[in-house]
Amino acid sequence: MKRGASSIEVKKLNRNRVFRYLNSRGRVSMPDIAANLGMSGPTVLQIIKELKESQIVQEVGVFQSTGGRKAKAIASVQDVCYTVGLDITRNHVSLVLTNLSEKALKHERVREPFIYGDAYFRKLGDLLEEFLRKSETPREKIIGVGLSIPGILDKDNCIAYSHTLGLDHVAGEEFTKYIPYPCIIINDANAAAMAECSGTVLSQSVFYLLLSNSVGGAIVFCRDDPARDKWNVREGISRDIYMGGNQRAGEFGHMAIRPDGLPCYCGKKGCLDAYCSAARLADLTDGNLERFFQELEAGNVKWREIWEEYMDNLAIAVDNLRMCFDGDVVLGGYVGSYMGPHMEKFREKCAKRNIFGQSGDYVKACKYRIEASALGAAVCQIERYIDKV
Repeated sequence: MKRGASSIEVKKLNRNRVFRYLNSRGRVSMPDIAANLGMSGPTVLQIIKELKESQIVQEVGVFQSTGGRKAKAIASVQDVCYTVGLDITRNHVSLVLTNLSEKALKHERVREPFIYGDAYFRKLGDLLEEFLRKSETPREKIIGVGLSIPGILDKDNCIAYSHTLGLDHVAGEEFTKYIPYPCIIINDANAAAMAECSGTVLSQSVFYLLLSNSVGGAIVFCRDDPARDKWNVREGISRDIYMGGNQRAGEFGHMAIRPDGLPCYCGKKGCLDAYCSAARLADLTDGNLERFFQELEAGNVKWREIWEEYMDNLAIAVDNLRMCFDGDVVLGGYVGSYMGPHMEKFREKCAKRNIFGQSGDYVKACKYRIEASALGAAVCQIERYIDKV
């Protein structure tokens, strides 16, 4: 807590802590909240009363008695609001609906090649409306929409650059002008990292490596990390995403892992992107990444050699991240979704490079394998709502 905080600020902080705690845990009791958040019983009682009056928490029964009076069970009203996330890629638009649960309630992927122009932006509005109609979501409960974009955004919500979409300094408002709800735009890797960390109380900072058709990344600060208040952590989208001095943090794909190696689209040689993009594997099976892994599991010897080389290169990058930041590394994106059966072997490769121990357990496969960026974009709007509780 910041020194010199007023009583109003303290009250607001406590209210937010209580709501976040109970919203992430389903059913809780007031004694449980008080014990785990280090608050007095009367303080928790008053906060719960205010939240109930705001109709965002409710009593949902009682817990079994442990000898005294049965404690009331308190839960958030998770359908008090909804948000939708759209993930825009070169060939598809993915849509995800969520509420205070920050879980994907409905999701859909539509083939819609990106073509810069008014017709495409109008189509985004139409796709959203059709998605909401089919999901039977009350329009009055939609509090916002998040858009995930594969590109670098500046402080003015301008898409400074997107290799994937072929964009250079395009106003974010172009994408949202036919969407009749408050909108935010977020980088796809940052969005996927938000989904990965939603509903989780981080014990340490996390470094998310997005292994899709291009390689990106995100740095997610643990809220108790003292460094997060000193670094440029983006306010308004998530106070946990480190953005860097020029909004370009997390561009892990352009770490050089092989000096003077393969050329990268950025103009350098030896970038991680040139070795570990999903396209490098998918191009071997006519763009079908799933087929690559199916044939790999079936014993394709050539694919096995390529996969071993892929993991060797990826292990260099993962070790670099571990050495720089000393946190967990999560493998996400298209390739990350298939990493589960290969994690033991990959951790062994990372462990051989780990000078501070013999374990590679700091590297993990992503838990969200379907439409993570779309979900994360929606979660950003939910986080904005929760911040104001």
